[in-house]
Amino acid sequence: MASHEELLAALLQQERDCQFDAFGADTALELGLDLVAQAKARGKGVTVDIRRNGQLLFHHAMAGTAPDNAEWVRRKNNVAQRFGHSSYYVGTQYRARGTSFEAHLGLDPHEYKAHGGAFPLLLRGTGMVGTITVSGLPEAEDHALVVGALQKMLGRTS
Repeated sequence: MASHEELLAALLQQERDCQFDAFGADTALELGLDLVAQAKARGKGVTVDIRRNGQLLFHHAMAGTAPDNAEWVRRKNNVAQRFGHSSYYVGTQYRARGTSFEAHLGLDPHEYKAHGGAFPLLLRGTGMVGTITVSGLPEAEDHALVVGALQKMLGRTS
């Protein structure tokens, strides 16, 4: 298993690599449908949510999910929006320090969850303009599903 420092470096590299030149509604639809198809191929059910500049571009709750998954999406989105990094990166940062996100910051856990699955929607030369979020799997798998779909769409394998 990689150390926290190695994982944090890898997560930052993913953020550098997974950036778009442009991102519109058609791209969100293509990405969202690919995420759903990948989860379905694995026999898993997830909720997928893609937002740009506060606008909901794609949302789908697959069979096997529950309303609670939408709440996890919202809380993980809040973390990515507030800190500008993936929710997995933020949670790992605190675990690397020997504490937890919740204990260290004291933010309302009904509003913020630093668990993997929310990834910043990044435009090259602009920065973060939204989030791409999956909920329904263990946090590392939620994160990996998003990153894998982004890498596939962007033609990257790093």
